[in-house]
Amino acid sequence: MTQTNSKLIQSGLPCPSPFCDSSDAFSTYDDGHGFCFSCGTYAKPGSPGTPAENDLQSPKAKPITISSAATSADKFTHEYLPWRGLSADTCRFYKALARIAPDGKPIAIGFPYPVGVKVRGWEEKRFHSEGDFKGPGLFGMDKFNAGQSMSITITEGETDAMSVFQMLGSKYPAVSVRSATSAKTDCAAHRDYLNSFDKIYLCFDNDVHGKKAAKEVASLFDFNKVYDVNLTKHKDANEYLSSGQSQDFKNIWFNAKRFLPEGIVSSWSEFGDILDAHKDKKSYPIPFAQLNEMNEGLRTGEVFLVTAMEGIGKTEFVRSLEYELLLHTNENIGTIHLEESKARQLKALAGLYLEAPVHKKDSSIATEDIIAAVKTVTRRDERLHMYSHFGSDDPTIILDTIRFLVTACDCKFVILDHITLVVTGLAGDDERKTLDMLSTRLAMMVEELDFCLILVSHINDDGKTRGSRNISKIAHTWLQLSRDVENESEDIRNVTTLLIKKARFTGETGPAGRLRFDKSKFKLEEDSGPVFQPVSLPT
Repeated sequence: MTQTNSKLIQSGLPCPSPFCDSSDAFSTYDDGHGFCFSCGTYAKPGSPGTPAENDLQSPKAKPITISSAATSADKFTHEYLPWRGLSADTCRFYKALARIAPDGKPIAIGFPYPVGVKVRGWEEKRFHSEGDFKGPGLFGMDKFNAGQSMSITITEGETDAMSVFQMLGSKYPAVSVRSATSAKTDCAAHRDYLNSFDKIYLCFDNDVHGKKAAKEVASLFDFNKVYDVNLTKHKDANEYLSSGQSQDFKNIWFNAKRFLPEGIVSSWSEFGDILDAHKDKKSYPIPFAQLNEMNEGLRTGEVFLVTAMEGIGKTEFVRSLEYELLLHTNENIGTIHLEESKARQLKALAGLYLEAPVHKKDSSIATEDIIAAVKTVTRRDERLHMYSHFGSDDPTIILDTIRFLVTACDCKFVILDHITLVVTGLAGDDERKTLDMLSTRLAMMVEELDFCLILVSHINDDGKTRGSRNISKIAHTWLQLSRDVENESEDIRNVTTLLIKKARFTGETGPAGRLRFDKSKFKLEEDSGPVFQPVSLPT
């Protein structure tokens, strides 16, 4: 079956071929072509969405599929046979059985997945499947334990994975995605398994679709562990094996370099592509008018840094941003609140909607109402992704988690509250160096994956980001909060002043408004009233 970029319109249709009596194996696609997964009939595009009946390319005789063999086991036998350069032992290791017709000729080979079997014609490149192939999967994953070797190779096809395994001496794990179009989904579903290996080699087809799939899969993992098997002579690994050039492939594999998705651009056409990609870039609203106007909202590809002294209300401020993004955008949100539990976060979001402190013990709000409020705010399932951390001296956990939230969970916004707590347990120069490294890597990831990182940090008595000055240097926008927490007047204590210290996009710095905390609603609201003067209490 030829791989295309067309999208499925309808499946489960009867096959139009006179040689096939399947009632549910035919599918149609948006470019007008159709394909039968039972007999292999391909229908050329006719009118949009409807293949022309006189343009069918059908077999001259009806092929017998795996499903028909399951009910006619007496007509077929199964063996592990050499095929396309693969040895019988390699096929046996991967449980890839050949189907033998009564006349002794092999007609197909099956590649077992955890959810079913993908079947390929022995001579012709026609595919169909048995079992439930709706879910993601990796061929060969069940043959290797997680982390059993230093490396694992991911290919675009089953024969390629088997070829890689054989050409490398049957020593190194090799698995395959279902197709180039499903590559990212397949790998994201089994990310923990793949990430258990120190090195991940990407050996996708040497064509446009393969390169695109490799880039998408590479984004799932730390760039330090992803290697590019750059095929040049042939399209895929099996072509190296079947043409007797295994040694050439081994040289490429053992000399693979780290995957670098972007290079130097210098042509006008490349400049045009870059500008076209950014011309429709959205800005997302900030719920406070003056700040929103000065910063022109939030943007992906940027770090939005929020700083303040301890106890000023940084968490409540970023929660206002989180609430706004959930309620008024369609984007997925990832949150890493290191100083509170998931239950406290959910109650706080519900409280903003209900305008009540539902987390307090004396709250009269029922649990059912809190759950309903959370559903209203999040608007759909699998949209808000929460992660609790509670301190660690290994920042790679946070980096890996954020990469997963963005690439696998499709989060356009990630909130990290707060960065200093990530390195709890370190002291002195070790803390500074670790925060320098962490903040730099975060900035690189924001640029690479094009998401918005809302980052929270404490400041010291001098107004500098605590632990590392690099935290403020990598920010695109730096917003500082201040509040007179010791003032005798409760009105003044409840007012937070906003100050933009840095704004790369707009260049607008300076006072950005005031927010008043309403204790009855447990909510920050824009304050447009007069600035209160300190009130002295009688002695």
